[in-house]
Amino acid sequence: MQIEAHLGAGLPGFSIVGLPAPVVRESRERVRSAILNSGYEFPSGRITVNLAPVELSKEGGRYDLPIALALLSASEQITLRRPTLPECYGELGLGGELRPVRGLLLAAIHSARAQHEMLVPAADLAEARLARHTCAHGFATLRQVCEFLGSKSASEMPSSDSPERALLSPGELLPGDSTALDEVRGQWQAKRALTIAAAGGHSLLMIGPPGSGKSMLAMRLPALLPPLTESEAIEVAGIASISAAGFDPVHWGRRPFRAPHHASSANAIVGGGSRLRAGEISLAHRGVLFMDELPEFDRRVLEALREPLESGAITLVRASDRLELPAEFQLIAAMNPCPCGYLGDDSRECRCGARSVRRYRDRISGPLLDRIDLHIDLPRADMAELQRPLSADPAHDTGNANSASPPQTAMAIAAQVRRSRALQFERQRCCNARLDQAGLNAHCRLEPPARRLLERVSERMALSARGYHRLLKVARTIADLDESVLLGLGHVSEAATLRPSSETAR
Repeated sequence: MQIEAHLGAGLPGFSIVGLPAPVVRESRERVRSAILNSGYEFPSGRITVNLAPVELSKEGGRYDLPIALALLSASEQITLRRPTLPECYGELGLGGELRPVRGLLLAAIHSARAQHEMLVPAADLAEARLARHTCAHGFATLRQVCEFLGSKSASEMPSSDSPERALLSPGELLPGDSTALDEVRGQWQAKRALTIAAAGGHSLLMIGPPGSGKSMLAMRLPALLPPLTESEAIEVAGIASISAAGFDPVHWGRRPFRAPHHASSANAIVGGGSRLRAGEISLAHRGVLFMDELPEFDRRVLEALREPLESGAITLVRASDRLELPAEFQLIAAMNPCPCGYLGDDSRECRCGARSVRRYRDRISGPLLDRIDLHIDLPRADMAELQRPLSADPAHDTGNANSASPPQTAMAIAAQVRRSRALQFERQRCCNARLDQAGLNAHCRLEPPARRLLERVSERMALSARGYHRLLKVARTIADLDESVLLGLGHVSEAATLRPSSETAR
């Protein structure tokens, strides 16, 4: 994008053309005050500023700085001595100070690829440097930018560097998150399900009474996931940078955990609105989307999850715009077994009738439930477990209820998940990241007893083709956790216990 300025004779006027949004048109007064308070003269006469290309709509305060520089250059108050024109971004205060703007990370990525010099507010320099941009410079005021552009070398610019934040080292649990699985008492089946979900990127639905630990367990899943690669971290940060909250460089390298309220609108969850924006499912890309009280979400929101759960992307279309966003997230959902929450609870009596329970569960469609790989029922937490003090050996607090192997610490589980992911990536090195049917046939080789069990389970549970393939993928993940090439009887059996029947998913 280019900013052009023309100074003509005639009555004083200041026009901005090129489809500017109202906030861009308002930059006229900000630019005027910033130029005057920075010690320069505001040009007189007829001023026309063109934002090219003209067919693209422009919005935001990022155009203030380049508009001011174009006016100062056109009026010959500054002389650009740089060999090439740099990319400039920044909102101007009335006193000439530079204020941060949103979405600079994506701009820095493209600028670095094009090998352009980049000038940004000092507060945004850390975000620009995350894109490994070696020619990004930060400034505090318009005056500093003008002095830098008038110099012949970068050595004459004010010092405003800030250190880059390193990626998390492999296996490092995020400090200060209090998400260690060692702190969870009991709930062995849920811990095992979280391990399988983390190892295979599977979606998970937890059904249990209030206070059984559904939300607590969901918040501990990101600590089990492998660290992001640098390219994945840039993807996550780039999406966050264009959100309403923006991107905080402190969160660099962390997998997102999004937990929208069930009263959120469809546009907030899926994305869109009058101006197409990323929703929660895109902000959860490469991370976890936690939907508590799943039946309380609007039906349109729940049905909109079906496409991204299959494709890992979401396409938003409006009359004049079309936007495709990544949405490769892990869905972790939680719900009560009935409206009052105590169906099947031994300690409290359920007040709901059969019709009320059915109506409550029917809020979630069968096609959506069929796309959720793992389903578990959580019992009420045992009071004896809650009152027992933390043992000196945290391995006694985490384990696999379906295995004879000794319990594991959260750090050991995270390492096991990384080994499982490494096996998957190696196996699919020359294929797509997602297993298609040909990949399933090639990589999911079953032992004869496991094959016979799978056939019986498929017939008894009346699994759909999607359900059959998802059960097979879960069994493949469990085998990867055991570092087994073949799918054995135990792998298929455990996967079947985590798969709902057609009656449950109806």
